[in-house]
Amino acid sequence: MSIEVYCDGGCRGNQNDNNIGGWGVVMMYNGHTKEMHGGETNTTNNKMELTGVVTALEAIKTTHIPVVIYCDSKYIVDNFSKSVRNWIKKGWKKSDNQPVKNVELWKRLVELADKQSNFQFVWVKGHADNEGNNRADELANQAMNELS
Repeated sequence: MSIEVYCDGGCRGNQNDNNIGGWGVVMMYNGHTKEMHGGETNTTNNKMELTGVVTALEAIKTTHIPVVIYCDSKYIVDNFSKSVRNWIKKGWKKSDNQPVKNVELWKRLVELADKQSNFQFVWVKGHADNEGNNRADELANQAMNELS
């Protein structure tokens, strides 16, 4: 049995100064469900995606139960599996020697993931037929609506 987590983030007006972002999380374990959401202004989609994942991991108080995070963000899933360890080796610089964006959130994500004895990301297609991902998206939109 594992803790299943669905995370999503979004941003309206991603390139504007007046943008609004939100994140949503659905956590399920042993028949129990917990939902969380939040948002902020002057942010980006990627920051909201990362904030959702970090917030979910911060809410998990155990380290011995496997954690599976379902996420529709290739930015997170691909970079966590393919790039983050190289970024660390290079002092949080990308292959082009540019600084990693959202570095504090990435550092926190690595710290929290490393505490888990069994942790994995699973990419899911966004806005499709995945009920957990769709609910996380609804929560992210709710957060943005609350800020509007």
